[in-house]
Amino acid sequence: MGMVEVQIDGLAMDLVSNSPVVVLASKELNKVLPIWIGHSEAWAIAMELSGLGSKRPLTHDLFKTAIMEMGGRLDKVEITELKEQTFYARLYLSADGNNIDIDARPSDSIALALKSKCPIYVNEELFTLKPDDTPEEMRPSDPESLADRLKRIDPEDFGKYSL
Repeated sequence: MGMVEVQIDGLAMDLVSNSPVVVLASKELNKVLPIWIGHSEAWAIAMELSGLGSKRPLTHDLFKTAIMEMGGRLDKVEITELKEQTFYARLYLSADGNNIDIDARPSDSIALALKSKCPIYVNEELFTLKPDDTPEEMRPSDPESLADRLKRIDPEDFGKYSL
């Protein structure tokens, strides 16, 4: 399974499901991968992308601080697979000469990666899913067709995540 590095291309609101979507982009493949996430994770990602902090530590801040206080660091995040319409991810940590990998949700992993300034990787196969492999609203898409879909979204729907 080949991994490709991705960047966050944006956040959007899917009006059909009323769920936030984080869009990951691979320059190497010239493709994007939308992942539907929860509202609190979208808020954490949006705050980090906007460079804003909170008065008190949020969950992702707390986890990052706990890792650091125990002498560890988050080295990378990998979004590994899609099973039964659910994406899976792994956190790769190092502490005291030990390497640890932990199962995690992609949304939490992305928020932690942003806070820790570590790379995010996606299994290359996730960019090439066949239409029968996943529901239409979760299908990876080339940047142009996803951009067309996002253009049809009312700009006010983005207001929930613009800081």
